[in-house]
Amino acid sequence: MNNFMQWMQKKLIPPMAKIGNNKYLVAIRDGLVITLPAVIGGSIFLIIGNIPITAWTNFIKPYSWMLGEAVNASFGIISLLATIGIAYQLGKALKIDSISCVGLSVMAFILTSFNEKHVLDYNNLGSSGIFTAILTAFIASFIFDFFIKKNIVIKLPNGVPTAVSNSFVALLPGMAVLFLFWLVRVVLNININQVVQAIFHPVVFALNTLPGILVYTLIVSLLWVCGIHGDMTLEGIADPIFLQYLAANATAYAHHQALPYVTASGFSSLLVNVGGTGATLTLCALMLFSKSKTYRDLGRLAFPSSLFEINEPIIFGFPIVMNPMIMIPFIVVPLVLATLSYILITIGWMSAPVVMVPWTMPPIIGPMMACGWDWRAGVWSAVECILAAAMYYPFFKACERQMLAKEQTNEAK
Repeated sequence: MNNFMQWMQKKLIPPMAKIGNNKYLVAIRDGLVITLPAVIGGSIFLIIGNIPITAWTNFIKPYSWMLGEAVNASFGIISLLATIGIAYQLGKALKIDSISCVGLSVMAFILTSFNEKHVLDYNNLGSSGIFTAILTAFIASFIFDFFIKKNIVIKLPNGVPTAVSNSFVALLPGMAVLFLFWLVRVVLNININQVVQAIFHPVVFALNTLPGILVYTLIVSLLWVCGIHGDMTLEGIADPIFLQYLAANATAYAHHQALPYVTASGFSSLLVNVGGTGATLTLCALMLFSKSKTYRDLGRLAFPSSLFEINEPIIFGFPIVMNPMIMIPFIVVPLVLATLSYILITIGWMSAPVVMVPWTMPPIIGPMMACGWDWRAGVWSAVECILAAAMYYPFFKACERQMLAKEQTNEAK
């Protein structure tokens, strides 16, 4: 075990820490936050329109098209919003005018969204354009940054208002961005969105498979036991994919079609990590009834936050970090829950996530809402708590014996 921990410290952690702190991945992660109000807001309308109560369904049916407009106006523009958010964060990271970055990036993104008939394809503004949004924001921001660093800009006298001056600074790079994307999309007739989707298709496909989601879950857990925020480290890579899955599922759900993706956003946070990464809510519950005063006190302190998926007090207080004993169930439990959840959704015994629910929602109610009021998701969440508790129990008791011995030694002094 010590050799394994040393290997992770030397080989796994340094590159993953660099990934987590990479300013470009951070820009993607932070930029996507701008989509959350739209996605959560659209999800509320989707939930309202699909409450599985016959009386309500009959009542709301004449107004369903009105609710659908709100869903289309939110889920239907998440790639456009992503372009804005990522470009803004990139501007901050590169220390250039963020608003100008946003303007140039949106212009480039819109130009890539025209179809072969030279008509704006509004479908590209939704989930299918997520990776194009990232690409256009990066290219437009890098071009702007290049022109600024090389001083290839139009500068006005100091007395000119800043907003006006910045607009002229962005003029030459803006023309370069417009020309580049016009050349590729219009003159060369290359469908950038289709090319980008083809490039990222293997990654998109992989994370919707059982092996893919298990590898993702394993890496997140391994990072946490080494003291690194695993979820946040991988957000810049995985969130665009999970968000794309969710938007596609929401669209299919609104049109009463089969859901295309199993591991949409909410799968890991609500159906796997019950009470936080590692399903530690159950560990916290075991601590409430511990013979150890230390664990009882920590359990009382950590239980309220764990109920809302915030488990740092457990991870660093128990501790789980660098604890060879308790890290075993911390890693294994999510893998088991991910496998079983994936199988249940695949065989149709439970719905996949279709709406964005805040990751801080408690177990049972959170999964049920995320899966479109599917009561089976709520029942499964309760069963997961029992399974997780059973898997944690023997390891917790071993840790408890050690803690009791330590407490008795301290009292004897």
